Formats: sequence, structure tokens, C-alpha cells
Amino acid sequence: MSGFRAFLAKDLREIVRTWRIWVLPGFLLFAALTGPPTARYTKELLSSLGGDMFNPLLPDPTWVDSYAQWTKNLSQLVTFALIIMLGSAISAEKRSGTAAMVLTKPVSRAGFVMSKFISTAVLVVGATLVGMLITFGFTLVFFPDAPFWPLLAATAAWLLFALLLVAVVLVGSAAVDSGAGAAGIGLGFFVLLMIAGIWGPLVRWTPAGMVNAPVALGADMDVAILWPALTTAALTAVFVALAVRVFERREL
Repeated sequence: MSGFRAFLAKDLREIVRTWRIWVLPGFLLFAALTGPPTARYTKELLSSLGGDMFNPLLPDPTWVDSYAQWTKNLSQLVTFALIIMLGSAISAEKRSGTAAMVLTKPVSRAGFVMSKFISTAVLVVGATLVGMLITFGFTLVFFPDAPFWPLLAATAAWLLFALLLVAVVLVGSAAVDSGAGAAGIGLGFFVLLMIAGIWGPLVRWTPAGMVNAPVALGADMDVAILWPALTTAALTAVFVALAVRVFERREL
């Protein structure tokens, strides 16, 4: 993978200097800052709107509710933002001619694709861990008995699943010239896994089990996550290799 380090340095600089440094971290910061107070005051808010009607129906909030807000935002808001943001990762440089200009030099296409994956992984993992720590700190303010490990396990499970989505969207971005089309491929894959989660065997043995795992882990529930995690990691590697293969076969 000649040129990988140079590509990676370029992509990391682009993340820092462009809108991408604000979009995904912005969504994560919003989720981290709003989740704990939302969990704490939802009951009071509904009671103020509906009088005493909601009081018997709503249990007192706990740290589980705060972590549930975090995992729900990760699985929905942040996931969609990640897929849409990454849709043009390769296709945009191909359309602009940047890829053709760079790849005419003795630089491999594999290094080009791998730098996209690694730089995105650095952004996603770094920003998500910061958001997780903010969530934990705010949760302690409202729920001092909150444990750390369920939050860490839930966040780690989502990160593993998010990297699979990154790999899938890179395949789409390498295959089509439209950023919207690549994002659509990622969203379609995500919806397919959600539908697959209806069938028990797929939940136990495939990445379909990772869709709802963060919520269960955040609630400190026992989850059979070993095989879904292993198949997710393996499939991520397969899709990254596929993205390389597809991009190597495309004309610039």
C-alpha cells in the first residue's frame, strides 16, 4: 500500500480543516449534553403537561434512562449522520479529479481506500469516546450511583457496528459516483440488518445482533454478543477489502 501514510496524513488534515470536524462531533456532543437531563426531567415535564395522569404510568428515572438516551441517539441520529457524511468520501475525490491526479503517481489505490477508512475510524472513535465521557459525567450529576462499565460496553458495541457501516459506505462510494447513492447503500444495509433482527438465529450469529445490543448493554443486561461482534469485525474486513477491489477496477 504505497502512499498510505501520505494519504492518511492528508485525510486527517482535511477532517480537521473542513466541515467534517464539526458535523459528527457536533451530533455526539448534542447527544451527550441532552441525554442525562432529558432522562432526569421527562417525568416532571409530562406531569406538568398532563397533571397527575402520567404519574402512575412513569417510574422514577434512573441512570438506565440516561444511558438509554445516549444509545438511542447513537443508533439513530449519529448513525444517519455518519452514513450521510461518508457517502462522498471516495466519489467526491473521483469527480473532482483529485483521485486521478494523485493516483497517477506511484501510489496504490489500496492505500487511498485504507486511508479513508482509518481516518474516518479515528474521527468516529475519538469523538464518540469524548461524548461517552461527557455523558458519564452528566449522568453522575443527576444519578450519582451510575456505573461506568455498562456505558463503556454499550459504546464499544456501537463503535464496532459503526465501523462496519463505514466499510459498507466506502464500498458504495467506490462503486458509484454519487454521494447520495453511496449513502443510500449504507442506509439500505442498515435497514436490512434491522429487519434481519426479527429472526432469532441472525441476532445470535450475525451483525444483526449488534443493532440493539448497545441499548441492552447500557441497561446492564446480559447479551450474547460474542458471535455478533466477531462476525461484525470479520465482515468489516471483508467490506474494506471489497472497497479496495471495487476502486481498483474503476476508471478514474
